[in-house]
Amino acid sequence: MADDLLDAAAPARKRRAGGRAGNAARRGGHVMEQMPWRIPVNHDRPIEPLDESGVEAIHDGAMRILEEIGIEFLNEEALGLFRQAGCKVEGTNVRMGRDWVIEMVRRAPSEFTITPRNPERELPIGGRHLLFGNVSSPPNYWDLETGRKVPGTRAHCANLFRLTQHFNCIHFAGGYPVEPVDIHPSVRHLDVLFDKLTITDKVAHAYSLGKERVEDAMEMVRIAGGLSEEEFRAKPRMYTNINSTSPLKHDQPMIDGCLRMIRRGQAVIVTPFTLAGAMAPVTMAGAVALSIAEALSAIALFQWVAPGCPCVIGTFTSNVDMKSGAPAFGTPEYMRATQMTGQLARFYGLPMRASGTCAANVPDGQAMWETCNSLWSAVQSRTNIVYHAAGWLEGGLIASPEKFVMDCEVLQMIQRYMEPEVWATGPDEIALDAIREVGSKGHYFGIQHTQDRYATAFYQPFVSDWRNYEAWEVAGSVWTQERAHRLYKEIIAEFEEPPMDSGTREELAEFVARRKGEGGAPTDF
Repeated sequence: MADDLLDAAAPARKRRAGGRAGNAARRGGHVMEQMPWRIPVNHDRPIEPLDESGVEAIHDGAMRILEEIGIEFLNEEALGLFRQAGCKVEGTNVRMGRDWVIEMVRRAPSEFTITPRNPERELPIGGRHLLFGNVSSPPNYWDLETGRKVPGTRAHCANLFRLTQHFNCIHFAGGYPVEPVDIHPSVRHLDVLFDKLTITDKVAHAYSLGKERVEDAMEMVRIAGGLSEEEFRAKPRMYTNINSTSPLKHDQPMIDGCLRMIRRGQAVIVTPFTLAGAMAPVTMAGAVALSIAEALSAIALFQWVAPGCPCVIGTFTSNVDMKSGAPAFGTPEYMRATQMTGQLARFYGLPMRASGTCAANVPDGQAMWETCNSLWSAVQSRTNIVYHAAGWLEGGLIASPEKFVMDCEVLQMIQRYMEPEVWATGPDEIALDAIREVGSKGHYFGIQHTQDRYATAFYQPFVSDWRNYEAWEVAGSVWTQERAHRLYKEIIAEFEEPPMDSGTREELAEFVARRKGEGGAPTDF
């Protein structure tokens, strides 16, 4: 089993310098070739279902929520800050004027960068840039070999980090790709962050779940980057993502975590999780207005505290199945809500985050069509950061390596779709000489124009099988999930960690040991 091949808890083996994890292609017999690392640029005009009056209607609805109804902030420090800003605070309810909100939001940069320990993996956030991240936070795991839903472990989590590092179409390492429930919550963040920062060299995330976890995460990212405190604070090196507690609430630890992050110069993403029909109005315009109000209330607070701090507005607006009450993802309503939120994000001048999601329980057809709907709605809305872009199942309750590999095929296709040479119209692309040479009686396979371009003319898949049925049958009739599973096992077997200075690694390990000795983060059990 993959877990037996590489146990995350075992001492690190001797590594060769450089490693192969980020290579564009595996050589020496490896079956997979992937696209090189790149930052996709979205060249398409966004889809905008709302006209100008529609944007204004949702904006006005969000502002009226903030002015007339208010948001509950269950964080004492936040309440004091809102009072200082002149907002109306009654108990935990905060009402704020639209002029103040817009003034604060306009302080936020429309574009910024996040620089991880490997500066070659620096990410531009905003504009037309399109970035993909791994699945984050499911408590359960499923793979084809296990064949059932099981609680996540550290070994599962580490293997999903290895996929995160291996695939060049995954740009950042989000939260835990599966929750390792075999580690006590008081020290879980220390072990998983150690794994994340040694197995990957991509932009990392911190959970805002209590001051100890956030402060430990920032310190570990600082150590892993070999940074002084001044260097760490000078520019974003990591980020956190928080969800509001819909409807109309922000809790204590998430706001606390964001305040700690922005005071040390780090980035925050505010993503309301609104399900139309349950946690938000059943109408998508009402659900989006509620989501916008929840997000802007927090972003305005952060800009009051640290003007110009890097903030991203997120959307996680979908609907429930009105027959069962279960969350649904990748639906037509989900797609339109994402597109609508994209219009509002551009209206406010904020970078945007969306997600690659599905409600399917296994990596099957439903999983892929719902995920494709989610991913393409992100593209259509000019989203900048796509969370959960690879590996998500069961509405975020399961992480799967097969689904991860299959999703990466889709992500690479999106990247290829965005490359300008696909739709270039120069003389070589119009190809009149080639058309004249072939005329009406020949074919294009053997002419020089084709020979010069055939190797790079079209997208080449690593999971899809383009052979006809008979050839596929002769080769063993291997279904997509099985091909993805085999590839996953090959990646894990051949994986080598990206290089890290031995002194830095030792310092990181010492920090983890010290914080464990101090008890880590407090829990009630």
